[in-house]
Formats: sequence, structure tokens, C-alpha cells
Amino acid sequence: MSFTGKYELQSQENFEPFMKALGLPDDQIQKGKDIKSISEIVQDGNKFKITVTTGSKVMHNEFTIGEECEIETLTGEKIKAIVQLEGNNRLVANMKGLKSVTELNGDTITHTMTMGDLTYKRISKRI
Repeated sequence: MSFTGKYELQSQENFEPFMKALGLPDDQIQKGKDIKSISEIVQDGNKFKITVTTGSKVMHNEFTIGEECEIETLTGEKIKAIVQLEGNNRLVANMKGLKSVTELNGDTITHTMTMGDLTYKRISKRI
């Protein structure tokens, strides 16, 4: 199953408490909470390029399944991580106390991030 495509954010749960826990300033949280971000994923075998555009903020990440890479976080920090593919539709990464799971089902991507007992969930649809 290929992840390649453009996806628009449809809904999100726990955005504000999760972003506060990450240390994002309140003004950025307020600006970002109502913006429908667009995620563009290009998959070439085990190589992925992901671009997330939220208003004027653009985040680029590239990785190869199973290889250490540098991931830019929502706070702009760059951290080392290894992304694994579970089955043919789940990308899983563990980085600095944060677990990220991106699951593709048909034209819907569910991205769940967990930090301690706090979970942030985003649902995006292919456009």
C-alpha cells in the first residue's frame, strides 16, 4: 500500500493540551488550532518524504524505513529517530519520550502521537 498523496486535516483531538505539553507558546497554539494543514507524502520503496504545511509554517522530513534519521518536531527541534513500517500501512517512530503512529486506511490517514498519558490524534483525508 502506497502512502503517496496529499492529505488535508479533517479533525484533531487534544491539540491544545498536547502542544502545551510540548512547550509551544500559547500564541502559536491559538494560531495553529484552526488551520487545516496539508500533508504531502512521497513514498519511493522504503524512502519517504513528508511535507506538512500549516499556514506559513512548512515542515520537511525525509527518512528511510529502519535507518536512523533526523526528524523535525512540531517545536522545530531536530531529533534522531528510526521509523519502522508495521504491516503495510503503519509507520511507527519513537523519539525522546514521544511515540508517533501514522496509519493509512484507504484515503484516510490517522496520525496519533503519545507522550506519557497524553494522546494527540489527527485525521486527514486524501485530496
